[in-house]
Amino acid sequence: MSSTKHRELAPLMFVGTGSDVGKSILTAGFCRIFLQDGYRPAPFKAQNMALNSFVTEEGLELGRAQAVQAEAAGIPCHTDMNPVLLKPSSDKTSQVILHGRPIGNKDAYQYFRTVGRGELRGEVHAAFDRLRARYSPIVLEGAGSISELNLQDSDIVNMPMAAYAGARVILVADIDRGGVFASVYGSVMLQKPEYRSLIAGVIINKFRGDLRLFDEGRKLLEELCGVPVLGVVPYLTDVHIEEEDSVALSRRAFSSQQGKVNIAVVLLRYISNYTDFARLEQDERIHLFYTNNVEELQSADIIIVPGSKSTLSDLYELRRNGVAQAIVRAHRAGKTILGICGGYQILGQEVIDPQGVEGELQRLPGLGLLPITTEMAAEKVTTQASFTLLDDPTPCTGYEIHMGQSRVVEGFDPSPLVRMADGREEGYLAGTHCMGTYLHGILDNAVFVDYLLRPFADRIQDSGAGWDYEAFKQEQYDRLADHLREHVDLERIYQIMSV
Repeated sequence: MSSTKHRELAPLMFVGTGSDVGKSILTAGFCRIFLQDGYRPAPFKAQNMALNSFVTEEGLELGRAQAVQAEAAGIPCHTDMNPVLLKPSSDKTSQVILHGRPIGNKDAYQYFRTVGRGELRGEVHAAFDRLRARYSPIVLEGAGSISELNLQDSDIVNMPMAAYAGARVILVADIDRGGVFASVYGSVMLQKPEYRSLIAGVIINKFRGDLRLFDEGRKLLEELCGVPVLGVVPYLTDVHIEEEDSVALSRRAFSSQQGKVNIAVVLLRYISNYTDFARLEQDERIHLFYTNNVEELQSADIIIVPGSKSTLSDLYELRRNGVAQAIVRAHRAGKTILGICGGYQILGQEVIDPQGVEGELQRLPGLGLLPITTEMAAEKVTTQASFTLLDDPTPCTGYEIHMGQSRVVEGFDPSPLVRMADGREEGYLAGTHCMGTYLHGILDNAVFVDYLLRPFADRIQDSGAGWDYEAFKQEQYDRLADHLREHVDLERIYQIMSV
């Protein structure tokens, strides 16, 4: 336990030279460090654009990254940690969620130029103030690059937020993508003088190789920018924290593996809540991969159609690129098919959107593997859930986030997958190898994973059975904190934060 725990600390903010430089992971890591050192930290990101979201105990929606950071901080997540969430529904439009509830769909120009920026700024500041009254220190995260000059007047998440919060700002750069000197120098020098003065240091992230090779680089950056390099953090290879950006999914190469159950997650264009599969990635009985390649899908034992922020658009694309037909063929061949949320809707008979909730497409036939029909609705369902499998009393948890309502088509009997704690039956089970559910997080429950793998018992060992995923996640946060303690100048950061 550090002796620094008695100091009063100013907020700390991580901003980036660009997207995907590691701000979210560093924020989670420092939340855990401050918790370990006796503080009561909390994360904050004024505005997040992501398809990964989570539901609070109050049934409100926030970015999944902030839920992960809150978990690292050892506290319940709250929408004050992410007051504005943008969920892209096309290349140009996003659903705007304020304090956990949707307030409409806006295109990028509308949002950045005509939506009441003053009002949003006020809401964001109020959320920060409420959070700061309850926790200390607040660990803020910026968004994308701090050097988007064309958006600075409407910016509510980066340097203007740092100024309001009185935060000590650390600029994060990804050396793995190259151009680190230009990106750091440009990011610092393009700031207005009042914002440049807030940058207290730089962290070079995702370094590969011998750290001594960057000693000269550290000195050069400090001379060029006039701010200290507070750490050079090696690329993380053996610490597993849920990722915010789906870009990483397509980098995970396909390869079927003998002696394991091969599970393919269909890589949808608007895939959402892909953290549903984080537990499966760590299960030693399973080889998990993401693909929209027809041939690769045929090698899978289990195919999962995941959630989607734009179900009709993704369904249209699956029919266009042949993946829909490949899933149907796999089902006929006896492969297990699971649909989650939007994937559940896609596996049904039909998806209709008479109110244009998702866009211009109003009706498409589904894959026809489940006897359900779905109608999109303007009202969003967001709730945490407790449930059990029908043949097992083990308590399970998950959460729902969806716009549509599904019902069993006429002529078919209900065949629910689970029973909710309130007695309601949910999902659909067709035979033994095709099923769907609205429940995100269902795969975090060991009893359901064991149920899914039961047909393959002769192929796998029991190495993953009974594995405690919650304990695993806590261990990963501790390992991340250890990694950062080793490679950043923590004492100097504490000095910078002292008020």
